[in-house]
Parts: sequence; structure tokens; C-alpha cells
Amino acid sequence: MLPNDEIKERTKRAVELFKQGYNCSQSVVMAYADLYDIDINTVAKLATSFGGGMGRLREVCGAVSGMFIVLGLEYPFIDTKNKASKNENYKKVQETAAEFKTAMGSIICADLLSQKREAQHYESADRTKEYYATRPCTQCVAKAAEITAKNITE
Repeated sequence: MLPNDEIKERTKRAVELFKQGYNCSQSVVMAYADLYDIDINTVAKLATSFGGGMGRLREVCGAVSGMFIVLGLEYPFIDTKNKASKNENYKKVQETAAEFKTAMGSIICADLLSQKREAQHYESADRTKEYYATRPCTQCVAKAAEITAKNITE
């Protein structure tokens, strides 16, 4: 687990990135890119399609997907003969998903937004004061970033 001050800093960074206009998934992953020596633009590209519950399909929350991407970097499965590493990753994914669900009520974007679970138009919403005031997305980004930090080893 990262130290408490770093947990707070990474969480704050993820929220700042979200408020700058990055999507929920990008914001979480970008807050941790430096730990894995990955170019921030590459990370932003990799996480792009996961925003809005996967391209506004309102499926798994993008912040949760971002958390899982970072967990893949922290607990990778690279060697196909090493089933234990695959299992360790899946265990972390399930544990962190359960923690997020307990805190936020669901890992599903539509549920978090109290919307129907179906594809919507593909155009992203404008980031206005009303957007931030009426959606839980900022809190989801913060919670996912915090949970991520608690599952990273120093």
C-alpha cells in the first residue's frame, strides 16, 4: 500500500485530471502512469475507450476499468505458464471491485448514474457546473484512485 500522503496526492491528481476534461478511466490510469514508466499520452490513449462505462455504453464504470488497468500493471499476467500471477490479478480485481461497490453502490455506470443500462448517443456531455453537481463521476474517480493506491506495493 502506498503511504497515506501519496494516496491523497494520487486521488487528488485523478480528480484534477477528470476536471480538466479527461474521462473517468483516463483520469485514474494517468494518475499512476509515472509509477510504471509509461508515457502519459500512451496511457491516455489506452484508457480512452473505457470512459462512460465503455464508450458511453454505461456498462462497467470507467473509473473502475481504469483501476483494473493499473492493477494489470501492478499484478501482471505475462508468462502463460504462471497461472498464479493470473489468479493473483483476478483476485485483486474482484477485491477492489467489491470495495468500490460497497462504497459507491455498484460498479455499473448506468446504476451509478441512475440511468437505463443501454447504449446512448456517442457524444460526451459538456463539462458544466451542473454536470459535476449532478453526477457521481468525480466521487467515482476519487474512490477508484484511492482503492488503487491501497493495492499498490511500494
